[in-house]
Amino acid sequence: MNTHHICQHCIMDSSDPNIVFDARGWCDYCNNFEATIAPQWHTDERGHTELMALADSIKKAGRGRDFDCIIGLSGGLDSSYVAYIAKVKMGLRPLLFHVDAGWNTDQAVGNIEKLVDGLGLDLYTEVVNWEEMKDLQVAFLRAQIPDQDLPQDAAFFSALYKFARKHRIQHVITGSNFSTECCREPEEWGGYLGIDKRLFGDIHRQFGQRPLKTFPLVDILVYKAYYQQLLGMQIAKPLNMVPFIKKDAEDELERLFGWQRFQHKHHESRFTRFYEDYWLPRKFGYHKRRAHFSSLIMTGQMTRDEALARIAQPEMDEHFLKQEFEYVANKLGLTVQELQAIFEGENKTYRDYRNKRWLIGFGATVMRTLGLEKRFFR
Repeated sequence: MNTHHICQHCIMDSSDPNIVFDARGWCDYCNNFEATIAPQWHTDERGHTELMALADSIKKAGRGRDFDCIIGLSGGLDSSYVAYIAKVKMGLRPLLFHVDAGWNTDQAVGNIEKLVDGLGLDLYTEVVNWEEMKDLQVAFLRAQIPDQDLPQDAAFFSALYKFARKHRIQHVITGSNFSTECCREPEEWGGYLGIDKRLFGDIHRQFGQRPLKTFPLVDILVYKAYYQQLLGMQIAKPLNMVPFIKKDAEDELERLFGWQRFQHKHHESRFTRFYEDYWLPRKFGYHKRRAHFSSLIMTGQMTRDEALARIAQPEMDEHFLKQEFEYVANKLGLTVQELQAIFEGENKTYRDYRNKRWLIGFGATVMRTLGLEKRFFR
């Protein structure tokens, strides 16, 4: 009989089958934060010195070019705030790059417009072929795996890296950060380690209906090994060098630009909101909010009691979720009954399909060993 265990410090629990608890009842995510992340995470004067050195390096590399860096902008908090930091605090000349995969909320679109106008920056929008996007998403749904955000993530990151490489933009600035993301969800919860073209290919071969002629897809090993190690593309994470408190950052963006905050992380995408608030918890029993709230607990932005109270309730009410179920079905060209049948189908994992997870895992282990990655990847 399985016994449910929950961390005594955060709210990560045994729905992660590989979680480990110590004698205090603390999980390995909390212990990793305490031992590996916190001691090397500086947002004080040391962080500011690092930030200015990074800014100088980017400016030097981009001298004589229209833009000295590129930032993927979704309209969500992390990418919006890092765009503000890059322009205002670092004095950079970033190109804002947005990928429209068909699921933007009106609020996300409004936030992007406000930042572009308020910061006086250029925006390039790449629109993914909707018929191909839709076909790939339906194929992933029919594959019955938890990792339903992989098609969108692949579109976002692949398009960004391909564009940067094509236009020889050396520095890519991301909103990735420890403050709100130090607790990475395990791969069992749909947290697959990266863009695996073998996995995509097998799922699309079995369930896809049309060729993916223009869909951007760059394998993780290509952008990690070829783009970064051989071509010298550099990924910068300035939010780890500045004080980045979620509520304060939201307040600042609202005051400066009229930016509107979201109810929860990732709600700038209508599909991701549906997937994380409905599909994943109800079909698989996994709540990514556990990891999101646990990150905020570890970084002192939320109490454990607050997190427990919030996780006990759905983020969206039942009537809204029912409407979203119908919306997602219709947008994907499915009837509500067809989507319901997929929802009720037998759950599977990426292990049921061809993949190169072992190779990606080996790369992640090397990154952690070298100190280049401090979060858990499993």
